Amino acid sequence: MRTACLIATAIVSLAATPAFACTDAVSVCDRNTTGALSLIERGVAARVVVEGVTDAGARDAAEDLTRDLAAVAGRADVAADRAVLIGVVGASPLIDQLIAEGKLDVSTLAGRWEGYVQQVVDAPMPGVTRALVIAGSDRRGAIFGTYDLSRRAGVSPWNWWADVPVATKASLFVTAGRRVDAPAVRYRGIFLNDEEPALGEWARTSFGGINAKFYERVFELTLRLRGNYLWPAMWGKSLWQDDPESAALAQRMGIVLGTSHHEPMQRAHVEWARGKGGAWDYNTNPAELQRFWADGIKRNAGRETVITVGMRGDGDEPMTSGTATKLLETIVADQRKILADVTGKPADQTPQVWALYKEVQDYYDQGMRVPDDVTLLFADDNWGNIRRLPKPGVTRPGGYGVYYHFDYVGGPRNYKWLNANQISRTWEQMSLAAAHGVDRMWIVNVGDLKPMELPTSFFLDMAWNPAAMTVEKMAGYHRTWAAEQFGAGPAAAIASILDRTTRYLARQKPELWSPDSWSLTDGTADRVLAEWAVLDRDVAAVRPRVAPGASDAFFQLVEHPVQAAGNLARLYVAVARNRAAAAANDPRANALADEAERLFAQDRVIRDRYESLNGGKWQHMMAQTHIGYTSWQQPDRDIMPQVQRVVPGGPVKAAPRAVPTAQPIKINATAFAAATVGKDETRWLTVPGLGITGAAMTPWPQTAPIEVPGQGPMLEYAVTLPRVGDVRIEVLAAPSLDVGNSGRRYAIAIDDAAPQVIDLWKGTGEKQWEEAVANSVRVTSSIHQVTRAGQHRVRLWMIDPGVVIEQLRITP
Repeated sequence: MRTACLIATAIVSLAATPAFACTDAVSVCDRNTTGALSLIERGVAARVVVEGVTDAGARDAAEDLTRDLAAVAGRADVAADRAVLIGVVGASPLIDQLIAEGKLDVSTLAGRWEGYVQQVVDAPMPGVTRALVIAGSDRRGAIFGTYDLSRRAGVSPWNWWADVPVATKASLFVTAGRRVDAPAVRYRGIFLNDEEPALGEWARTSFGGINAKFYERVFELTLRLRGNYLWPAMWGKSLWQDDPESAALAQRMGIVLGTSHHEPMQRAHVEWARGKGGAWDYNTNPAELQRFWADGIKRNAGRETVITVGMRGDGDEPMTSGTATKLLETIVADQRKILADVTGKPADQTPQVWALYKEVQDYYDQGMRVPDDVTLLFADDNWGNIRRLPKPGVTRPGGYGVYYHFDYVGGPRNYKWLNANQISRTWEQMSLAAAHGVDRMWIVNVGDLKPMELPTSFFLDMAWNPAAMTVEKMAGYHRTWAAEQFGAGPAAAIASILDRTTRYLARQKPELWSPDSWSLTDGTADRVLAEWAVLDRDVAAVRPRVAPGASDAFFQLVEHPVQAAGNLARLYVAVARNRAAAAANDPRANALADEAERLFAQDRVIRDRYESLNGGKWQHMMAQTHIGYTSWQQPDRDIMPQVQRVVPGGPVKAAPRAVPTAQPIKINATAFAAATVGKDETRWLTVPGLGITGAAMTPWPQTAPIEVPGQGPMLEYAVTLPRVGDVRIEVLAAPSLDVGNSGRRYAIAIDDAAPQVIDLWKGTGEKQWEEAVANSVRVTSSIHQVTRAGQHRVRLWMIDPGVVIEQLRITP
């Protein structure tokens, strides 16, 4: 039996932003309108009605709604004559009766996966004068329709997971009318991964392990965020073996369980080692592997799943040194035979997915195919750049998916500590996926889940309806999300902080920072520290505007990343200055060493403050190491960078004189003087928030045809060049990959010269890719001849869609 999930929470008054205007049908508003339902009136909430025959997951959601409305109302009393009725079409007698009587319109709901209708109905049952009826096309439709009402009434999905308080409201109304919604992507989920030491230690402290009590929280959060799919934590863990109640609970609550890209047939990889099955090698040990896989299917009989097929090597490594296509085709065929034998039905009646992750994509690129009913799950490069997508308009019964990353363990460096993901980049890449027809599965690696609250919300909100997440809605998402957590008053200020924090962290993941990251001589280090100092001041300015009961949430979601990252930047700059002073025998090195040691100690103080919030609720959650990397892998503990001290009184060496170098003229991509539109209205689109400068340009639509160099949409930039001769132009672009194997090209020229064609990746290898993802830009350059000084025009044309231009740097 599930436990109550809305536990004691701070109840405060917040000025929440309604999800819809009060003129829209079924809007949640703070004022009454004609025909509206009084959801809360004078602190008394409408009662929640759900029939006993209704699905258990829908009943659980209804119980959560009852608690949610009591929290919003500030008391547990409920009205007898006002109600919220919840059910499933065809499975709830009361719902079906309202349909038969013509009171409830479900005409546009039939056949829609996870769809729901919300409709205000008069006299739906004896003793109830008016009700909001929530009817699902299936059980998850009813669940999502229920949690949607909670969210619009002011209960954040992060109420428990980030201590976001519930705003009390004496009165709340639902406007008259009817509203229908359903997801556009079938499976929308998260992958808990790389979960040690932080999430694992926290769960063991808080729940006794990664068990059903833990997963109940995860499942509820996922549903409140409108997700339905989960890859469980798998670093030495098995959801099925560690606590069998977890899988049963997922089925009850409506979560579809899968297994990660390298864990086929519903078996956690650790189970193979626990069972001592021998070599993880299908050439030499097929019978034992088949038995292992068959047991995975048997134990999930009767449960809703998506089965991962295929095989990688032991420990998420390549299976062979090359592409053993015949072997992998045999493996998939044998796995499908197991599916048919165990389930007693054709394999194509069990949802399956083949993850084209890392080297597995090579099999696909070289012609390997799986049956059409299997979902093809394309992947990014682990750094947020999708590697391959289907051709637009090409469909298959199993559809397509994308596996995306907000967290990664691997080269060129782990990134796990803070949220270093820009939602603008996620939007650009997942919009590209949607434009290419990817609508069967969206799954994202969220690492420890915290502190990825913001990008996880965005990813799942966008997955519900990618077309509705327009560039304008994306640009306002920080503010919308901040208002949902903290109310409308401070939302704009908080949104600006969130935007800049993730931008600064995305320029280079903090795990990549070092004393050598920023030059001490050209002003870069001073600029970086100034940026974090401004954020510190902005956090201090907005903190008093946040309700007292929301202070824990504010620290977790807003203040902590600013404090922690700013402190780390100051530490590395102090170490760099210490080393420079020591090299000159300057006694100031000693004070700088002291300062560096203080900042290193402060890193732990900041962590301790986070983990002590809400009575120590988050112990170990910030345990991820992040100082002292010497390779791609994390250190076992944070290591103080080496500092040097000098004996005072010795001669101080003169600092080396900086050799002046020509500084490029920097022009942000959005600072164009003119722009042209191509045929079929193809154009350059401004993407707010994207990239190192805070905005970028990309061709639109994202499936626009390839253009002839010099004939496509053009951006023109005005520049004054002081001399004749060679001019070098560097173009800073997002490290977007060639998803269609056709190129990532643009054309560029000065004035009326013939355009030069530049491909972001032609002739490159792993070294260039690592440099690009480490710095979040791919830099390409071209040389141009200028025959006169003065005003000129730099022209940049689209060739391939998918190129994202961030800045031009022009060196005469």
